[in-house]
Amino acid sequence: MAETREHATDVLVIGGGTGGYSTALRAAALGLDVVLAERDLVGGTCLHRGCIPSKAMLHAAELVDGIAEARERWGVKATLDSVDWSALTATRDDIVSRNHRGVEGHLAHAGVRVVRGSASLTGPRTVRIDSGAEAGAVWTARRGVVLATGSRPRTLPGLEPDGSRIVTSDDALFAPGLPGSVLVLGGGAIGVEYASLHRSMGAEVTLVEAADRLLPLEDADVSRHLTRGLKKRGVDVRVGARLEGAEVLEDGVRATVRDARGELRTVVAERLLVAVGRVPVTDGLGLAAAGLATDARGFVAPADWSRLETSVPGVHVVGDLLPPPSLGLAHASFAEGLLVAETLAGGSPRPVDYAAVPRVTYSSPQTASVGLSESEARERGHEVEVNSMPLTAVAKGMVHGQGGVVKVVAERGDGGGRVLGVHLVGPHVSEMIAESQLIVGWDAEAGDVAQHVHAHPTLSEAVGEAFLSLA
Repeated sequence: MAETREHATDVLVIGGGTGGYSTALRAAALGLDVVLAERDLVGGTCLHRGCIPSKAMLHAAELVDGIAEARERWGVKATLDSVDWSALTATRDDIVSRNHRGVEGHLAHAGVRVVRGSASLTGPRTVRIDSGAEAGAVWTARRGVVLATGSRPRTLPGLEPDGSRIVTSDDALFAPGLPGSVLVLGGGAIGVEYASLHRSMGAEVTLVEAADRLLPLEDADVSRHLTRGLKKRGVDVRVGARLEGAEVLEDGVRATVRDARGELRTVVAERLLVAVGRVPVTDGLGLAAAGLATDARGFVAPADWSRLETSVPGVHVVGDLLPPPSLGLAHASFAEGLLVAETLAGGSPRPVDYAAVPRVTYSSPQTASVGLSESEARERGHEVEVNSMPLTAVAKGMVHGQGGVVKVVAERGDGGGRVLGVHLVGPHVSEMIAESQLIVGWDAEAGDVAQHVHAHPTLSEAVGEAFLSLA
């Protein structure tokens, strides 16, 4: 057994993903002594198994789609011979590696001590390093401990991933190649993105969602336009459907799906991708030793959302460990890390306004939204005005030729009331949502926004036109 070594620091962060390293960097910038314990690679799921590698591959998929558009729409006699999977993944991995080196460099420059190994709570402000070169070391955090251990893909009973035929998003991302056909179970952001990726790369795709629409947490019109776009691309979308069972074959999977009318359908595909959400990682974290426990869904709930502090003083939580209204998004986790760091440094930062955090799905078409959906606004008692503007109503939208929409939800008022939500579907809308984030976050009124001139010709003109019609 390793010899116990005792140390002290101001802040100890367990987990080096987006929420963890943002906490560490900000706390160090504010003059605190910081230790970050990470058992894998700093950067976490987002950098190594999620946001960055998946978006790199979706960019490659967009290039593949562009070749077809060039040929079919613009008269460019281009053909696609094949996709060099090893070259594609090498570029993806290089992007990840460079980002990883950047995070490591930032931490080192800031003076954050990174401990390579798993860690667990042994008390409210004490942490033991359980593996790695520093196993057995015990740290006391004078200001506080921050839990940032993230999440992993959710699995379902009877659908245990084998890494080949039944896979999670992690498995699919690093598979040796793309299948000719895939059944994607789950119509949330992850499922939709992987369905879009596989379709762009030529696979036959069936997308099954138990709810009555894709992206069920988004505005209903977003779901409708997204579904239309995916179907136009040849994705077999089945909503209100449930997987009844799946049998692994020598060359694929045979699944039985009960559709929205209650009828059983058989779907045969080379791969079944289970994308039914993610679950918090708390095993081995030692919550009980600190007087903490998870809720029924496995989350570690804060007692004070303004500080993201648990019921045990000095123990804070960020990222995917948090229950709703936290969003399970990397950029929300980053903001949570800043909040906790500033709190531990003695500040009084503004709480995270989750309604003003943008949400993006990087499929084709993309979706992006911020604020309340139309139904949420009405449920909260707002008298609302709604305006939708097709992207094809502006010249740049016609150039792209992919359709799409801008939907604005605002309070009813003379000259345009307070903007409650903005919802976008179409090409590159992930790059257009920042303007709407400011509009919602600053409680702007539609009439205020309508006064601003948008560059011509751009897709963002449709945003300006949508507000002008409400003013």
